[in-house]
Amino acid sequence: MPLDPFLLTLLQDPVDHGELLYIGEQDVLYNPRLRVVYEVRDSIAVLLPDESRAVSDQEHEAWSTDSKAIRTGR
Repeated sequence: MPLDPFLLTLLQDPVDHGELLYIGEQDVLYNPRLRVVYEVRDSIAVLLPDESRAVSDQEHEAWSTDSKAIRTGR
């Protein structure tokens, strides 16, 4: 289940407080500045730094240029 559009306008990265990219097909929130990804579990964004993971160069390239990605924090 995708994240609520209103919720997406409120979300930001807990570390650098910048916007995230919501990758709906993968159900993750991605921070391209820090190259970390946060999971979305049962429509709940898990924005805990200890729960994030680093991404590969391939993931970074794909997600940074994904035209379907939704920017958060607007």
